[in-house]
Amino acid sequence: MSNAKNTVLQATAELFGDKDPSAVDRWVAAHYTQHSTLAADGPEALRGLVASLGEDFRYEGARVIADGDLVALHGTYYGFGPDPLVGFDVFRVDADGKLAEHWDALTPLVEKTVSGRSQTDGPAEVTRADLTEANRALVTEFAQKVLVDADYSVLTDYISTETYHQHNPEAADGLDGFGAAAAAWAEQGKNLVYKKVHRVIAEGEFVLTQSEGEFGAAVAYYDLFRVADGRIVEHWDVIAPVPADLPHGNGLF
Repeated sequence: MSNAKNTVLQATAELFGDKDPSAVDRWVAAHYTQHSTLAADGPEALRGLVASLGEDFRYEGARVIADGDLVALHGTYYGFGPDPLVGFDVFRVDADGKLAEHWDALTPLVEKTVSGRSQTDGPAEVTRADLTEANRALVTEFAQKVLVDADYSVLTDYISTETYHQHNPEAADGLDGFGAAAAAWAEQGKNLVYKKVHRVIAEGEFVLTQSEGEFGAAVAYYDLFRVADGRIVEHWDVIAPVPADLPHGNGLF
């Protein structure tokens, strides 16, 4: 396990598992930069957030992806509000082994999805670390050509026509399911528009892209793909609105 992954798992266990504000002193850099909509910049704002967590707060992790100094968590938060929230968190760990930067995106948990799959279930273990760079290249090219350039004619160059498991609550499995969902969204005035891919985080068969665009309004797209045999075979995502105002000046990306 990478040092960065160890750091993030231990730090988040103490911060959000134990709900221990003093963990900020042990794990968070003085120059901690926040991009979340939930907290202001710096370690003291994070300390305040942790101190405010109620007894009913808990985090249920689904998967972890470590890529150099970046570590992405995928899971479900209970107790941040009245409804559970599915989220992606990305942490940057500095050379001193401290949390130095954080991005996230949250969306309500949907009990009944079109595919019958939950927003977080499915494979979680990294088994093909040797394919990290090949899978990163595949998804990076897919994100540019299909998502940003909207060239759907090349979709099958990247997505499996045999197995494509979907975890977006409104889309069925398979390419037909994706197409039907996209058509339904377009009828609602919510076209999938990707303007820029900000980060690609890869480990083994898992590749997470963090993008900005529009979905009826300005949004952050976090898309997690699982790759097998050179094709994307599974997809999880969070589409989160970009608020007009943030509690800091760092932007969402």
